[in-house]
This record gives sequence, C-alpha cells and structure tokens, in this order.
Amino acid sequence: MDWLERTKLLLGTEDLLKLSECHVLVVGLGGVGAYAAEQICRAGVGEMTIVDGDFIQHTNRNRQLPALKSTVGEAKVQVMGERLLDINPNLKLHVIQEYIRDQRMVEILDNGYDYVVDAIDTLSPKIYLIYHTLRKGLKLVSSMGSGGKLDPSKVEVADFSKTRICPLARILRKRLGRFDIREGFKVVFSTEEVPEHAMVLCEDEPNKKSTLGTISYMPPIFGCLMASVVVRDLIG
Repeated sequence: MDWLERTKLLLGTEDLLKLSECHVLVVGLGGVGAYAAEQICRAGVGEMTIVDGDFIQHTNRNRQLPALKSTVGEAKVQVMGERLLDINPNLKLHVIQEYIRDQRMVEILDNGYDYVVDAIDTLSPKIYLIYHTLRKGLKLVSSMGSGGKLDPSKVEVADFSKTRICPLARILRKRLGRFDIREGFKVVFSTEEVPEHAMVLCEDEPNKKSTLGTISYMPPIFGCLMASVVVRDLIG
C-alpha cells in the first residue's frame, strides 16, 4: 500500500504530483516549526531544507515535537531530519545546523524554494528572513507569537497587514515598515491577549530578552496552520 494513498484520495494524483516536485524551506524547528515541517513532509512534499542551530533542552518537552527525555542535548535539526526521513525515506532532505543571519541567509535563499516557512522566534533574524525572502520574490508564511496563549479559537491566518493585538506582529510592523514592508505575505497569529504573569525577563539567554509561558497545544496548532497554508498554496 502506498503510504500517501489517503492523501491521494483527497487531493488527487495531479496535486500530489505537484507537491512531490516542490521544495520547501523551514527555518526554526522549535514548538511551531517542527510541527510545520512534519505536516509538510507527511503531505508529500518531495524536497525540504530544514534550518536550526539550537539543541534540545528539558524545558522544550512541554511543547516541541523532537523534545523527549532521550533527546535532550541533541541538535533539533538532526532529530527532526531523522524523523522526516523515517516518515518518507524518499524525501530529498537538506539539513542546515546553523543560526542563519546576514549573508549566510541570502546564500541559503539563493537556492530557490517554492515556499519559505518562517518559524524563527528571535527578532533580528526573523526580520531579515522576511525581508530577503520577499526581496527574492519567494512565497512566505510566517509565525507570530504563540506564547502566552490558551485559546485555539482565537488563532487566525491572514495577510500580515491584517494582524492585530499580537505583540510580536506589532513590533514587526514597526521594524519591517522601515523596509517598506507592510503586506504581501501570510501569517498565523492570535488575537488573544497575553497575561502579564506569563512573561519573565531573561538574563542568561543570548538571543532573547524575555520568556513567555506556553501550553502544549498552541505551538503545534500554529505549525499545522502554517503547513496548511503551504500545501493549499502549492496545489493552487
């Protein structure tokens, strides 16, 4: 039995063939990005590049797909790479274990992709990934903040210009506005307010100033919605 038999029944042979010929880039394999990557793989996309420079920590286990007691300390991208190939051994997979920034980001995007998934949770590289992706005319879906949220019914998919309430989207609008970027790519965001008690300031994290409390199901919901955007757009 073909492992994509059920997918073929829903999409049809032609659309499944389209997906098999597509190349998707997923940057960031945390709570959101790992779920997005897995659902894109399971949908039958034939080529993927996954990027992340982080290692699994015990605090990731409440929400992140590759995070198990047995995988703490391992590179997220390596664990996810093995998982994706276990799902589809024929997947053409490119694994990049790096925190990408500056010219390296441009080099990776030069490879060309049918879709780019931005699941970065650090502000500066997120801004430049969005900027360079759009500058190159590539399709993009970006995750806004899933932390501090409990209610899945308040999660939406919309053009970036339609975001509201989300603190991360507010900051991005201000920063991306300097590059004259105010619309033109899809985002997953939530209109739920973040409670003050859910945030603490960080002193020992080099890449972020604060940490938000998270619940198990919200990052996966964001990731699955991002995958749905990619798949639906790719099959037209």
